[in-house]
Amino acid sequence: MSLIQVAVDTAAIAHNVRTLGQLTRAQIMAVVKADGYGHGLVEAAAAARAGGAAWLGVAQPHEALALRAAGDTGRILTWLYGPELPAAQLMQAGVDLSVNSPEVLGEIMAASRGGAPSARVHIAVDTGLGREGVTLTDLPGVLDLAKAAEREGLLRVVGMWSHLAWADAPGHPTVDRQAQAFRQSLAMAQAASMALEVRHLANSACTLTRPDLHFDLVRPGIAIYGLPPVEDPTGANFALRPAMSVTSRVVLVKDVPAGHGVSYGHEYVTVLPTTLGLVSAGYADGVFRSAGSVAEVSVKGRRYTIAGRVCMDQFVIDLGPVTDVCVGDEVLLMGPGGPSARDWAAAVGTIDYEIVCRFGALRPKETL
Repeated sequence: MSLIQVAVDTAAIAHNVRTLGQLTRAQIMAVVKADGYGHGLVEAAAAARAGGAAWLGVAQPHEALALRAAGDTGRILTWLYGPELPAAQLMQAGVDLSVNSPEVLGEIMAASRGGAPSARVHIAVDTGLGREGVTLTDLPGVLDLAKAAEREGLLRVVGMWSHLAWADAPGHPTVDRQAQAFRQSLAMAQAASMALEVRHLANSACTLTRPDLHFDLVRPGIAIYGLPPVEDPTGANFALRPAMSVTSRVVLVKDVPAGHGVSYGHEYVTVLPTTLGLVSAGYADGVFRSAGSVAEVSVKGRRYTIAGRVCMDQFVIDLGPVTDVCVGDEVLLMGPGGPSARDWAAAVGTIDYEIVCRFGALRPKETL
């Protein structure tokens, strides 16, 4: 049995939300989709609320309903679905609904006509990302349909939103172009006499770097878990604290001679007589197979590069000819005092979002 353990510091999540709140006058929507980026949907949501999040944001309808089932009674927005969405169930639960097409809007209207409570709707606008959202060309027609639905008492358009493509590259010209397109969409909503409660564009990076684009509501995601998507020029990580730690144990220590091959394919061969440590964690536990010979772990405060290939449930580290590492010692794969999610991302060629989602999704989590 693997000894890998994922621990989530919910106090760090609450701290991060409070810290982000000090950067803006806007309300905060804490994005807890994808099981709270691997940190636990319900646990991350509760911590975010404790830190002052007025809203929660999720992609999938089932996530919003799970939060309601767990007892959350605050404002929640969900946004990723087609016309098959469980509109009536979401409306009964008081969840705010995003609209990115006339078809989705039609399903919401039909649910209301069928007896569901009047929906609170946010119009999603594609300002240049090319993903979810109504194009500016199609927006007038959607606004006309939504206005007719409002007059019929079927729904209220309470928000308009969009998402940025390059916010994690401050200064990229697309940010200003998308902001201008978003302002254009807001002007169209105003011309249609839409009484918007919240206008929202800013993700984590934009929350940290573009206060002029905060509008009424900001939607930080990765930053609430202590992993800002942009570099803090001061080196202080924007005072955010990473919330996830991943540990395992050394299960075997043995001496081997020089020239000894390690793990499948002998991609690592010892240069000198040395001591090897076997760690109970592998790609079935979220450790990237491509991490072999590039990613580091920490034992007793010292970093060791994974020696050779990562296996399904184990990998090896070369402890050197003189070591005080023993069977049972903790191995810190990721967390305070050891490698960070960004370190892992750099080693395997991905982003820290994937690192925490991958570790968090494959193991039960202990919340602290």
